Amino acid sequence: MKLGVFTVLFAEKSFEEMLDKVADSGLKAVEIGTGCYPGNAHCPLERLIENEDLRKEYIQKVEKRGLMISAFSCHGNPISPDKEFAKESHDVLAKTIKLASLLGVPVVNCFSGTSGDHEEAKFPSWPVTAWPNEYRDVLNWQWEEKLIPYWKEMGKFAEDHQVKIGLELHGGFLVHTPYTLLKLRKETCDAIGANLDPSHLWWQGIDPVAAIKILAKENAIHHFHAKDTYIDQDNVNMYGLTDMQPYGDVQTRAWTFRSVGCGHSLKEWSDMMSALRTFGYDYVVSIEHEDPIMSIEEGFSRAVKNLQTVLINEEPSQM
Repeated sequence: MKLGVFTVLFAEKSFEEMLDKVADSGLKAVEIGTGCYPGNAHCPLERLIENEDLRKEYIQKVEKRGLMISAFSCHGNPISPDKEFAKESHDVLAKTIKLASLLGVPVVNCFSGTSGDHEEAKFPSWPVTAWPNEYRDVLNWQWEEKLIPYWKEMGKFAEDHQVKIGLELHGGFLVHTPYTLLKLRKETCDAIGANLDPSHLWWQGIDPVAAIKILAKENAIHHFHAKDTYIDQDNVNMYGLTDMQPYGDVQTRAWTFRSVGCGHSLKEWSDMMSALRTFGYDYVVSIEHEDPIMSIEEGFSRAVKNLQTVLINEEPSQM
């Protein structure tokens, strides 16, 4: 496996400054945002698609530093009832798949999306309970009328471009658990898989090692994010795990994103790395920083240091 970073945390740096920072930190891969929620600070998407010379220069800048692009990321909501944002999310996704194909980048990361509760809805709706029955009716409508048709089309588009889709299992979106990922994959195609981020599993009560086993047995892990979550049980007792407080309210939130090793032990992170290797994932572990009580530099450095102690880098030797 190789250690990388989701470069949105260095959005204030130029492309080459960012690459130098990553290489100097001993990492081997970059995951680059192309638009929507991650922004496109390091990827002029349309210009790169249109200009072959620019693409060659772009990838040479990456490779001459001993780096690779593990994925392009364009997290948005392509089935949002906000038609303008849905169109933006779709257009950026389609262009990102094209660029990934042109540059030989194997994975595009994004969200599955969440629709409204009916055709004329104004806002997304995320049902989280099976009763009253209206919630189940809404969920069935969302899957049958919006989610499956969209990803059948885009899954085929990705397959045609030899690109895999890594859906992040993030609360608030219709695909947010191993079950919902495999359900959508069964209804669409094998290009649909997971960008597995344990931070979103922990707060849902899902054991990341178990999730790795479930998904990797189906060859359904296309990419991996390294971000931790601290769960404050006292606050869970007050607010529950579907805590709606702002992320900045760290003192009272039930759970908070943390740098690697600051929410769960390195033993647990080591177990995840071992499970990834055991069940066939030998690609990139990409650091994501969203720690509200650490600077970018400290959170990033902490994650690099901790992951370097547990990452499995070399091929196994003969037993």
